[in-house]
Amino acid sequence: MNEALGIKKAHPRGKKPEIEIAIVGNPNTGKSTVFNALTGMHQKVGNYPGVTVEKKTGVLKNSNGSKIRIHDLPGLYSLVPKSLDDKIAVDVLMDRLDEPQHLKLVIVVADATNLARNLYLVTQTMDLGIPVILALNMMDITHKRGLHIDVDKLSQKLNIPVIPLVANKGKGIEELQEAIGKITRTEYQYKPIWKIDNDIHEALLPVCSWYKNNSHLNETASWAEALRVLSSDKALENWLTNKNGSSFEYGIELKEIVKNARKSLEAHEIHWHMFESKWRYAWIDEMCKDSVQESDVGLSFSEKLDKILTHRIAGPIAFVLIFAVIFQSIFTWAEVPMNAIESSVQWFSGQVAAFLPDGVFKGLVVDGAIAGVGAILVFLPQILFLFFFLTILEDTGYMARVAFIMDRFMKGVGLSGRSVIPLLSSFACAVPGIMATRTIQNWRDRLVTIMIAPFMSCSARLPVYTLMIAAFIPGMKILGIFSLSGLTLLSMYLVGIFSAIGVAYVFKFFVVKKQRSSTFVMELPPYRVPSPKWVFLQMYERGKIFVLNAGQIILAISIVLWFLASYPKPNHQTNIAPAEAIQQSYAGQIGRFIEPAIEPLGFDWKIGIGLITSFAAREVMVSTLATIYNVEGADESSVSLREELRNAKNPQTGKPVFTPLVAVALMVFFVLACQCMATVAIVKRETNSWRWPISMVLYMTTMAYIGALIVYQGGKLLGLG
Repeated sequence: MNEALGIKKAHPRGKKPEIEIAIVGNPNTGKSTVFNALTGMHQKVGNYPGVTVEKKTGVLKNSNGSKIRIHDLPGLYSLVPKSLDDKIAVDVLMDRLDEPQHLKLVIVVADATNLARNLYLVTQTMDLGIPVILALNMMDITHKRGLHIDVDKLSQKLNIPVIPLVANKGKGIEELQEAIGKITRTEYQYKPIWKIDNDIHEALLPVCSWYKNNSHLNETASWAEALRVLSSDKALENWLTNKNGSSFEYGIELKEIVKNARKSLEAHEIHWHMFESKWRYAWIDEMCKDSVQESDVGLSFSEKLDKILTHRIAGPIAFVLIFAVIFQSIFTWAEVPMNAIESSVQWFSGQVAAFLPDGVFKGLVVDGAIAGVGAILVFLPQILFLFFFLTILEDTGYMARVAFIMDRFMKGVGLSGRSVIPLLSSFACAVPGIMATRTIQNWRDRLVTIMIAPFMSCSARLPVYTLMIAAFIPGMKILGIFSLSGLTLLSMYLVGIFSAIGVAYVFKFFVVKKQRSSTFVMELPPYRVPSPKWVFLQMYERGKIFVLNAGQIILAISIVLWFLASYPKPNHQTNIAPAEAIQQSYAGQIGRFIEPAIEPLGFDWKIGIGLITSFAAREVMVSTLATIYNVEGADESSVSLREELRNAKNPQTGKPVFTPLVAVALMVFFVLACQCMATVAIVKRETNSWRWPISMVLYMTTMAYIGALIVYQGGKLLGLG
């Protein structure tokens, strides 16, 4: 009986079990910032069983020594799920997953500047019969907006702890930890805050009884869910189609009971449609009148800034200028650490070469492993700077403005702004970007977004861009502010963006033509000062992923490439030149085989090998060139790859292999080509068909070839070759 009423028994003394709690909240409330503040470096990222929704967990040590496991759930506005992310969050809260959580506590992070809207989810969560803490975030902004929230009165009316926070500055986190410890150590008794009229009570009773008999929901949650399905066809549909419990077997019975309950309400002239929302907001509005005082302070800083940054004309101009400065800074700031890493790799390579005796093993280590992996490590500073800026833009709230600005373009190609966030995520990596399309309800919009996401220049392309730009694009100043190298990098990103828009426009006539795009509604969060701790934590995590995950692939491929470029050894020729020897190797034979196809693009057989190996991971292109040119070079120690590329000559013509025109053609090829096995695999998983990933590889490779061909041959016709 106690369990049915929502009473949780305290664990016996002496035992220290692992306690499960969850953090939920509306999007853009600082939920992840609170999660990071509580867990720090003790985080683990994976996926929920059977789906590609990200599962983020962390560990918090309780004062009594017990381990508290915290789940950072996807953001949602209510317990009526509208996407897979929403459904996962709701299933965790209602303990409907195959992997049960048995939550001891739920922390609801709310935006204090928009309390009424956030309290809707708070009241729904409270009705689950689980202990709830309201973490009232962004309290510093409320004061600037002339809002005063009586936290004690709010806590008294809700019958739950309310903790004021400024999460990005760490204020209130200790108080939140104390509240977590106190609640997880004591018994909990749910205290209802609602009063239901008799007519509504009678209508809900059969539905509530059905839930108590056919689900594991406690009495409190049964009443709340009965109210929800009575008010929303979407909420009812989620139960009728849910196969994770006995409720699915009795779906027809539930549908009939709900139908009769709605008739009962209509007989009393009570409109059931959206009844829950109207009922909850009526109560919330009354409560906010007593707990929140507001004074007129005029336009806020965010509103004033948005008059410029989201303006129809000024907004896109500001967007281009901001990203131009970012790409310029990536080159300028990263130059010193890149040179330091390059010098360190050269020194280390020389030391290893001097220590090891001549032979196969020495060539494997120096020419294969060190040359390949070292060439990629050089670009780590630029990747770190890229994520530094992207995290700051996300943390300040500007990324949401970018989505708002781009929505105008998206409507023109038949998509909505919901596609913008996955596409922005793809700038870091197409894999999480494609996974983020799960939030798009419309299948047509989702499929088209998946098919164009790889056009966004991910961080794996950055080493290729920066190698070509640093080696062949002069650093001349444009307008006295920007350098040609920074603008070239920006142009590569813009080529990807506009290619994606063009392809989406074509796809809307051929892909699932019958479906219309969904309407885009987005809340713009207030501008915030980014948290240095969170920014550098993101840089650390992304840098670690790049070094460990990409490094393993690069090391393996570098060793294989070294073997292919070194064997078979020439027979009966002791004085053969290294350049001729590598042409006779396995790698040379492969490159020569595909060279006729890529020669019109200005590419030689060495670049051809790189195009093949980079399908495993785009950044492998750099390590491939490093391995081949290092094997070919007379000096055994690693040398600057940029210098090697500048000095490379065609043995037949004596002309440079690489020119600025070839470099630009190669970058354009990498912008447009789908050279990533992980991306192909995730598209197969998300679409549940090989049709779409195969189509993606074919059409993107064709576009890449045509694009590079136009750049190279067009450049030659203009006398740029």
